[in-house]
Amino acid sequence: MIGLGVMGRNLLLNMADHGFSVIGFDKDTQKASSLEAAATAGTTVKGVTSLEQMIQQLSQPRRVMMLVPAGKPVDDVIESLLPLLQKGDVVIDGGNSHYTDTLRRVKYLEEKGLHFMGMGVSGGEYGARTGPSIMPGGDKEAYKHIQPLLDAISAKVNGEPCTAYMGKDAAGHYVKMVHNGIEYAIMQLISEVYDLLHKGAGFDNDQLHEIFKQWNEGELQSYLIEITRDIFLQDDPETGKRLVDVILDKAGSKGTGKWTSQDAMDLPIAIPTIDTAVAMRTISGYKAERVEAARLYPSALQPYSGDKQALVKQAGDALYAAIILCYAQGLAMLFQASKELSMDIPLQDVVKAWRGGCIIRSTLLQDFYKAFSSKADLPNILLDASLANIVKEKQESLRAVITTAVAHHVPVGGLMSALAYYDAYTTERMSTNLIQAQRDYFGAHTYQRIDKEGSFHTEWGNTNK
Repeated sequence: MIGLGVMGRNLLLNMADHGFSVIGFDKDTQKASSLEAAATAGTTVKGVTSLEQMIQQLSQPRRVMMLVPAGKPVDDVIESLLPLLQKGDVVIDGGNSHYTDTLRRVKYLEEKGLHFMGMGVSGGEYGARTGPSIMPGGDKEAYKHIQPLLDAISAKVNGEPCTAYMGKDAAGHYVKMVHNGIEYAIMQLISEVYDLLHKGAGFDNDQLHEIFKQWNEGELQSYLIEITRDIFLQDDPETGKRLVDVILDKAGSKGTGKWTSQDAMDLPIAIPTIDTAVAMRTISGYKAERVEAARLYPSALQPYSGDKQALVKQAGDALYAAIILCYAQGLAMLFQASKELSMDIPLQDVVKAWRGGCIIRSTLLQDFYKAFSSKADLPNILLDASLANIVKEKQESLRAVITTAVAHHVPVGGLMSALAYYDAYTTERMSTNLIQAQRDYFGAHTYQRIDKEGSFHTEWGNTNK
């Protein structure tokens, strides 16, 4: 392992706990020595500060994994390794690299007789230590050399490892990118429901804890609902207030959500809820402007006066429907990308790998797994009859919650975009016939007709006015 930060260190210790002999490299002497000190008694773990020393102790084919920041650091490490490796060795990038960089590196190392794999890892530091979701892609031959290790260290659901081969070339990093885009969207949806219940309906943190606790014990059970439940009870030692109330409302990001939106536009595929989540994080960064705007446009927020328990039920159903809709967008993107980029991504195995260990793990993934098991080439999970029944049942609550939020001046762009996607996707005849007429009018872009094949152009000025 090259890079003994929290993730690299914990993954390596996880491997050692499962009987593998491991060695870690870091320029920081303290990190290298503390790795050995943290190892479980009886395991084989070594920390070094020399790449040469590390490579010399590995048997062939060598399996070398990097967990370093994306971009130039990855290329720098590769260049440092090239003089030390031999034909047939396997190099793995376990960071959040953009898939285009991974494609470039696959070809570059292939020319030198080396195998290169891009591998997504999700689960945070705890998951890395105890069992993450792992998304390897790239060289199938190289995958054979690491599959036993990945199967051993990954999370397990019903005894099955939460890892599988994600497809050719940069598939592993592409799947992880879309995973992170879905993660952005679900977090945005949860925050909007929180805002409505807290600011709109006046539920305090203790009540919100109970609401999310109940949700997590039902159909909404998932990692993100679970940690949100716990967040509401966390105290701030400095003020004595609940910590969530003293955290600044500016959300950070590392770019993977943005990459998802950008690449979706290039495909093209519609992922409006992920797009909105990225945009809302950007707007959150305009804190000073928002403070000034709030003075210019004072909110007409009125306390919610309806049945609060009924609102909680509606909010839970709305959140459930919206989460399905954002998964639908992300998985449809993977379906399209798999074809366009010739990656052969097995969606059944993707959702299987996401069932445990990762940030977006949810009981819903089992339903998606069943859908893809029935039809492996399903372009959108909304076309699955069982999931369609769930969304149809919940969508009225989604409409009602959005209406309530709008009436109370609570911004719910994520929920709105999810509903707009649902309404557009399930509309047999959209209003885009008018857009095509407009495009032909001003730019002679032509249009198609509903009654015969071909492309047509009209001289639109010849009309009675």
